[in-house]
Amino acid sequence: MLAEQFTDPVAFHAEGPVWSEAWGGLRWVDMFAGDILSLDGDTVNRRNVGSFVAALRPRRAGGSVIALERGFALEDASGRLTRQDELWSGADLRLNEGGCDPDGRFYCGSMAWDQRQGAGALYRLDGDGRVTVVRDNVTISNGLEWSPDGSLAYYNDTPTGRVAVFDYDAESGLTGMRTFAEIPSEAGYPDGLTVDSEGGVWVALYAGGAVRRYTPAGVLDGVVEVGAHRVTACTFGGARLDRLFITTSREGLAPGEDALAGSLFVADVGVTGRPVREFAG
Repeated sequence: MLAEQFTDPVAFHAEGPVWSEAWGGLRWVDMFAGDILSLDGDTVNRRNVGSFVAALRPRRAGGSVIALERGFALEDASGRLTRQDELWSGADLRLNEGGCDPDGRFYCGSMAWDQRQGAGALYRLDGDGRVTVVRDNVTISNGLEWSPDGSLAYYNDTPTGRVAVFDYDAESGLTGMRTFAEIPSEAGYPDGLTVDSEGGVWVALYAGGAVRRYTPAGVLDGVVEVGAHRVTACTFGGARLDRLFITTSREGLAPGEDALAGSLFVADVGVTGRPVREFAG
């Protein structure tokens, strides 16, 4: 399969695409610019929320939960932003990628700016505002999403070169981490991911120019080729959730190199996604 370019190269480091009917369609982030991007037809709108923005998800009460550089912010239905206490004070770490569990709790992982091994952690923000570290010794936390029935969670710590899977329930949280799929280094590095309505896992390959689909059994059964090398994340969207939107990055590229990098791509892949899980807070 081949993805089509949907926008011009509108972002330096695009990440975290999310489709929500509650906010009118697709949003994603231009991470190092601190901007949230959204689509109005074919027009890309841009809203700045600070010097850095990592990820976002819709809130059940309206608005969104947003991961900034060192903590979370809550946007209400009117667009007003309330920043929460920072999770740490040093400037060497940042948040990177997140998602909501079936019980409405928002997870987001951290990493070191210099990508040093084991410096990050995976945090959970509960609906009442409590924050818990659910996993430490993480290097580049990426790609967290749950199976359709909510019993499994898929997760990438990018330098490991593997997609991991956890068991999940509301009381115990994420347990029993094990390998779901191995990504050979020549294919790229596992970045963001999403899960379709059949339980297939779609993995964006940074430095791989592609998105791979794995069956629920962990068997590779599809590849979407993307016209930019640094593929960062993907999500299902459109009125029927039947289009795979794919973000890409210009990070580390020279001017004129990889001309379509930073564009949003889209592919019709013959399967539908699931509605985004919303934050309960």
